[in-house]
Amino acid sequence: MSLLLRFLGLEKKDRNAAAAGGEATQHIAEQLAGLEPERARFFAAFAYVLTRVAGADLRVEECELAEMRRTLVRVAGIDEPEAELVVEMASTQADRLGATDDYLVTRDFRRIASREERVQLLECLFSVAAADETITGDESAAIMNVAQELGLGRDEVIAIRARYRDKLAEFRRLRGETQP
Repeated sequence: MSLLLRFLGLEKKDRNAAAAGGEATQHIAEQLAGLEPERARFFAAFAYVLTRVAGADLRVEECELAEMRRTLVRVAGIDEPEAELVVEMASTQADRLGATDDYLVTRDFRRIASREERVQLLECLFSVAAADETITGDESAAIMNVAQELGLGRDEVIAIRARYRDKLAEFRRLRGETQP
């Protein structure tokens, strides 16, 4: 049984119905004591996926962590100290677990979230990736992978991505490059 299934508290349940799970989001969800268990698990997975994209370029900047906290306060309605704890735990879990668990958490989020909530997560992923003023190629690729795992279409991703065009590394001038 995967560590992630234990983290989500889904051990001994139908794996196809659970679609992911385990330890990765259970510990986070437990910190959201003011929310019902299903909503806590939802936001734990939400935070984990945000962390997955923030760390896609192998570094998580403080401004990305701050944007993750602001996003959780706004979307989850939790207070700043809870958001800080959830982001810290999600970052720790994402560092500790591997790419397979990343996929499992995202797949579980797809199962428990509505289409609107999945699109909302996608928008938040771009916001977190852009927090340091540049969406790297690795972050952009991670967002595309997450979108596919969430069952969102390429057109939906491109429409949101277009709003962040000025932050995309592939469209930014190289330092020292002059105007033609």
